[in-house]
Amino acid sequence: MPPLAEVRFGVERFVEMRLAPQYVGLAEELPSALPVYLRAYHAADGRRRADLARLLAQTFRAADAIADKFGFYDLSARIIGILNLLAEESGDGPTVAAAAYVRAELFFASGDCDTGRRMLERAAAAMTLDGGGPVAAAYGALHMRAAVLAARAGRPDRARDHIDEAAAAATHVHENIYTGTAFGPASVRIHHVSLAVDAGDPADALRIASGWVPPLAVPAERRSHFFVDLADAQARCGRDEDAVTTLQVARKVAPQHVRYHPQVKSTLLSLSHRFRSPPLALSELTRWTGVVAEFRS
Repeated sequence: MPPLAEVRFGVERFVEMRLAPQYVGLAEELPSALPVYLRAYHAADGRRRADLARLLAQTFRAADAIADKFGFYDLSARIIGILNLLAEESGDGPTVAAAAYVRAELFFASGDCDTGRRMLERAAAAMTLDGGGPVAAAYGALHMRAAVLAARAGRPDRARDHIDEAAAAATHVHENIYTGTAFGPASVRIHHVSLAVDAGDPADALRIASGWVPPLAVPAERRSHFFVDLADAQARCGRDEDAVTTLQVARKVAPQHVRYHPQVKSTLLSLSHRFRSPPLALSELTRWTGVVAEFRS
């Protein structure tokens, strides 16, 4: 059986690849690593078993990133079920909270955003802000994601309450990765932009984003989210050339994430309707993402 330190090193690498994001690398390496880690977990007991459960939860989270991003929602649901069982066995509060954070994907996929929000509220209620960095970050991350679910459920007041709670939690920590989730003041600001887009207020999204870019302390996947939302807001406000430029930036930040992102495809399709002779950059982006452009005749 591999030493715990060896498993921890491998899992840290998978977390880094997920956040980069490097889905191809994950798809190549996870199938050989998972059986080894699972055998070690089933052979262990006591503290070692709990530690391996915590590490395996992060490994299955990396596997879910592939399933969720590429629309294999049945597989994603199965992976998330295993992840939650492992998190519970770990006995680690931030890991249990991270599992709830991931479980919210199921409610995004089904459109049952109110139920997902309530699930996250219950998970956050089990956390406190005085439990140290990882605990405060877990609490804030749950509220950050609950804010997005509330916005998509058409509950702007709830969304504001949750993003305010997340912002308060962010004052207790530096921007960093906590239990596999990026959290801190910059992450909260990125989500604030997303909320404005989801609320149908692109002008407010542009106001929040004005003059700011996410620091490199934020993982590439989340930084690309900021640029994807910003491009969406720019397109809705008629700033078409800015939107194309911003999508090019998003592509450079996280190409494997941006190429298949449904919001990118919808923004490109919307932009394509506005041009008779599309800019070269727009044509290239539509080809790269596989969008069937419908340029104006």
